[in-house]
Amino acid sequence: MTQKFMIPLLLASLLLSACATGVQSPVVRFDRQVNYGDAKAVELVTNEFGSSDLQMIAEKMVGSLLETGIFQGRPTVTISTVKNKTSEYIDTTNVMNSIQTALVKSGKVRFTRAITEMQAGVDELQRQNQSGLYKSKTTAKVGQMTAAKYSMEGELTSIVKQNNSTKDVFYKFTLKLFDVEEGTIEWQDEKEIRKTSKR
Repeated sequence: MTQKFMIPLLLASLLLSACATGVQSPVVRFDRQVNYGDAKAVELVTNEFGSSDLQMIAEKMVGSLLETGIFQGRPTVTISTVKNKTSEYIDTTNVMNSIQTALVKSGKVRFTRAITEMQAGVDELQRQNQSGLYKSKTTAKVGQMTAAKYSMEGELTSIVKQNNSTKDVFYKFTLKLFDVEEGTIEWQDEKEIRKTSKR
């Protein structure tokens, strides 16, 4: 049998074996056109909390914090709570992740585990020290974590007003930096955002 006839036969047998084993080939759909957009572009699809709001808040808070000069000697900070007091579902952890990322990249501050992340750290310490699986010289020792000097707490609120033709949403994000030992507010700032839509 010549090579000219071998290739089509091979392809046909592969297709038949795929059908026999129940393997389905992936279905590619072209029902929508998808394009990459600029992640920093202003997003105004609705007047609900969106990506542009998150970016504006993060930029304002990070800039304000770094301007104070409070982070002398790379102090440690933990994120305590960020309350969502709006009527929308908003992932406030996402806002704080953006703030934390920018501050870490600045090299001016170190973050300890947040309250919500602490259990994972405890579990890892216990696994290393109590499982008997690791060389004692290489295990992380219990009682050696660095405590936070500062605690960061915030809240997001909104006021919504609307009539038959207009909807106005006012957001306010407030962030505070507490000295853990003294309980004093060492820094505080706010970012206000207003979004209006007409029908």
